[in-house]
Amino acid sequence: METDILTFSDELGPSKIVHIYNPKNDLRAILAIDNVAAGPSIGGIRMAKDVTEEEAFRLARAMTLKNAAAGLPHGGGKAVIQADPKTLSKEQKETLIRSFALAIELLSEYIPGPDMGTDEVCMAWIKDEIGRAVGLPRELGGIPLDEIGATGLGLTEAAKTAGDFYGVDLKGAKVCIQGFGAVGKHAARFFSQLGALIISVADSQGTVTNIKGLDLETLTAVKQETGSVIHYKDGEKGDTLEIVKVPCDIWIPCARPDIIHVDNVSKLQTKLIVQGANIPISREAEEILFKNGVHVIPDFIANAGGVICAAVEYHGGSQQAALSMVKEKISFNTNTVIRQSWEQKIPPREVASKLALTRVKKAMQLRRD
Repeated sequence: METDILTFSDELGPSKIVHIYNPKNDLRAILAIDNVAAGPSIGGIRMAKDVTEEEAFRLARAMTLKNAAAGLPHGGGKAVIQADPKTLSKEQKETLIRSFALAIELLSEYIPGPDMGTDEVCMAWIKDEIGRAVGLPRELGGIPLDEIGATGLGLTEAAKTAGDFYGVDLKGAKVCIQGFGAVGKHAARFFSQLGALIISVADSQGTVTNIKGLDLETLTAVKQETGSVIHYKDGEKGDTLEIVKVPCDIWIPCARPDIIHVDNVSKLQTKLIVQGANIPISREAEEILFKNGVHVIPDFIANAGGVICAAVEYHGGSQQAALSMVKEKISFNTNTVIRQSWEQKIPPREVASKLALTRVKKAMQLRRD
């Protein structure tokens, strides 16, 4: 049974919650448009068999805060399609995506982008149907977010800034990455380029760990060929949550919401958490981490690289301009949040939320009721 969405509504939103069903192809989807005071909402389309209305709304709110924190002229939205992308043929997936696109054609305040289970090809199908999408293939003039790894790049910028402040040197740092999809694999690449040691990764099928470091080229090839990192040979194997217990310097969640909660937060053995996924740690668990001296860079500060690129693309900017903006904005915002958190002795998320909410409310004051 889903939670009543009114439980989560407040002065910011949501603006609209739209349920979509097409019996001809069994399309089941939900679109949450949270707040559009700063401009049309940008947010990805997530495809997974167990996504819910509550998840759609929480992710849309995360996008509102993320776009505001990054100073983008956009609000937050999120779409979820209830289907398993791993079991769909290309033709079945295309049918669902195109059907979804037609269903949201008149909802012009929402600009779709890629998320878990969707990519730039999906965005091309949507653009073909309704004329608007971001994260498009290069051939359509887009900045392909999965190809360049914009979110992963932003995570390294956040980690560098935080590391300088907290005394965590990325060179030689032991890093765990929970989730080895579009965000996780690029995060691993960028951290490795900075001299970090990727010692453990996990996906939906399990965890593989080697404290001497995983070979990323081999690991990526194994993931692509077999569908899971669990088939990587040179490492210890465990279930998908085994990675929570692996001692490291930096722990990076890059998958689904609520991976860390009050029941397992005590198992984490790390100095710094940089949130690559949206809402990967419950609010209660973050408070426990803060009290225990574990530094957490919130999702909508650290993982804004993708939406920054998407916004630049939407407004006609270049890839070079987008990547430069990712580095500048995430480094600046991370530094701002950390310093105020340190000075005020409050959790980074509390500082980040105040920063973003202030910007959203100022935008709301400029709009007619």
